Amino acid sequence: MAFPQSFMDELVARSDIVDVVGSYVQLNRKGSNLFGLCPFHSEKTGSFSVSPDKQIYHCFGCKKGGGVINFMMEIENLSFPDAVRALAKRAGMEVPEEEGDREAGRRRQRLLDLNRDAARFYYQLLQQPEGRAVQEYLNRRRISKATAVNFGMGASLDSWDALLTAMTKKGYTKAELLTAGLVVQNKNGGLYDKFRNRLMLPVIDTRGDVVAFGSRVLDKSEPKYMNSSETPVYSKRRVLYGLNLAKKTKRPNIILCEGNLDIVTLHQAGFDNAVASMGTALTVEQTRLLSRFTKELVLCYDNDNAGKIATERALQILSDSEFSVKVLQLPRRLVDGEYVKQDPDDYIKNHGADAFERLLTGSENGVEFRMAQVAGKYDLSNDEARVAYCEEISHLLASLPGAVEREIYTVRAAEAARISPDAMKLEVQRAFKRRLAQEKRAETRKSLNPARTLQPKESALRYENIRSARAEEGVLRLLLMDDSLFPPQPPLTQSDFSSPLLGQVFAALWQAKTEGRRISLASLSGSLSPEEMSHITAVCQQPESVQNGRQALADYIRIIRTEAEKRSNGADTDPLLAVIEKNKSKKGTGGKQ
Repeated sequence: MAFPQSFMDELVARSDIVDVVGSYVQLNRKGSNLFGLCPFHSEKTGSFSVSPDKQIYHCFGCKKGGGVINFMMEIENLSFPDAVRALAKRAGMEVPEEEGDREAGRRRQRLLDLNRDAARFYYQLLQQPEGRAVQEYLNRRRISKATAVNFGMGASLDSWDALLTAMTKKGYTKAELLTAGLVVQNKNGGLYDKFRNRLMLPVIDTRGDVVAFGSRVLDKSEPKYMNSSETPVYSKRRVLYGLNLAKKTKRPNIILCEGNLDIVTLHQAGFDNAVASMGTALTVEQTRLLSRFTKELVLCYDNDNAGKIATERALQILSDSEFSVKVLQLPRRLVDGEYVKQDPDDYIKNHGADAFERLLTGSENGVEFRMAQVAGKYDLSNDEARVAYCEEISHLLASLPGAVEREIYTVRAAEAARISPDAMKLEVQRAFKRRLAQEKRAETRKSLNPARTLQPKESALRYENIRSARAEEGVLRLLLMDDSLFPPQPPLTQSDFSSPLLGQVFAALWQAKTEGRRISLASLSGSLSPEEMSHITAVCQQPESVQNGRQALADYIRIIRTEAEKRSNGADTDPLLAVIEKNKSKKGTGGKQ
C-alpha cells in the first residue's frame, strides 16, 4: 500500500537501523560502520555491515542490503506493509491504514484467532470424558499432564464435524476454516474436519501465535502423523516445533530432531532445548531462525538410512556457517535377536535421561560423523577398498577450511586406512590444490564478464552501458553524501540514465531533495524490489570522496550526457563491452585474427 510520505519519513527517523538490527545481530564497531555475522546466510567471519550514517545494511557475502524496512521484511519474512506495521508498533506509532490493507490485516488476524480458538477447543476436549482415548494414549506414552499442558496438547474427536460446528458457532465462516486448513471439502462440496480421533499438537511460533497443527493417530491407521497444510499464516520451511519453548533454555545449544513427540519426551526429561522441523528436512530459513537463539546445534535424527541422509543434508546446509555443529547418533537396540533403530523418545524411555545426557556430552562433531559415514562404505581390510576410501576421504578433508583441522583429521583417516600419515597428507594436499584451482577458474570466468559481476547474484539486473552506469552510480553516491554539491535545478533527467533502475532512484531522491525531505535509501523500500534495493545498497557502499566532489560530479555528468547523446544518435555501443566481446573473440580463435 502507499503509506503517506510524512508518516514514512517519521517512521524511518524513529527506527534507527543500528537499534533494530542490533536486536537480531550482535554488532561490533569497526571504524564508522558496525559489523556482525549475517543473519541471512551462514558464515563464520562477519561480512554483514551496518552504516549508522547512511542508515543502511549490506552483506559483502550474500550481497543483501537495504534500509531498516528491508531488514524487517527479510528477517521476519514480512511483506512491505507488514514490515511497516511491525516497525510502527515498535516505535509506538499508529499506522494510517487504507481500507483494503485494513481488510488484509483483518483476514490474517482472523486466521490466527481461529487457530487459537481451535487449539483451545482441542485442549478443552482433552480434559473432558470425550478425550479419554487421547488421555489413555498419553499415559501409554508416559507423557505427564504437566507436559501436555506445557505444549498445549489437545484431542480431536472421532467425529466428522465437531470442530466445524464449534467454530461456526463462534462466528467463523466455512471459507475461513478451509483457508486455515482445519476442514476439508469432499467431492460433493461438503465440509468435514481434517483432524479426527487424534492427539493434537498446536504449532506455536516464536511470537506466541498458533500457526498450525501437528497430530498423531491413536491406533494403527494411516497416516500415522498428519500436519497442517501451508496457509497464509504458516510456512513449514520457516517454523520449528518447540522453538517457542526452546528459545528460553539455559542450555548452551539446541537439539534438532525429526518428530514432534521426540521433542515432547526430551522436554519432559529436562532437555528443554529440543526442536523439530515440520515434516521436512532442515531448511536455510530454519537455520536463520535458529541463529537468533544459539550458535551450537546438535543433530539427533533417527539412526536409520533416512536419518543419516537427513543428517548429511543438514551438515551441507550448515557447512561454513557460524554454527558449531555436533551429531548425536543413538545406538541401535537388540530386540528378539535383531538390532532396531531408536529415536530419542525410545532411548529415553529405555535408558533414561542420564544416559541421553552422556550421549549428548559425547556427541561427535560433523566432520567425525561424515568420516564415519565414508568409512562405513568400504571394507578397509581389502586393498582396493582402501585405495577407494583414501580417494573419497581426501576430497572430504580438502573441503575443511582450517589447516590445523585438515592435519588432525588426515592423521585419523590414515589410521583408519592403515597407511602412513605422510601418504594421506599427500592425497589431501593434491585434492586441496585441485579445489583451489577450480575456485580460481570460476573467479576468472566471472572477471571476464564484468557486466554480469556488477549485479547481485542471481539478479536479472544488467547494465547495457557500463561506462555510463559507473558515472550514474557516482552521481547517486554524491547525492546521498552531500546534496549541496548539486545545483538548485536537476543537472540530469531520468532519461539521461542508461540504467532504468539508477534513473528511477535518482528521480526519487531528487524529489525528496526538492520537497525538503531527508534524502535516504530507506525511503525507497516500498518502490524497489528486494533485489533492486540490495543492488542500490551495494552501489552506495562503494568508496566515494566528497573532497573533490564538485569536480567528480562534473566529470560524471559529462560522461552520462556524452553516452546519452550517443544513444540518441544511434551509436549506443558501450566501448567497455566492445573490448570484452573482442577479448572473447580472440579467446575463441586462439588469439588469432
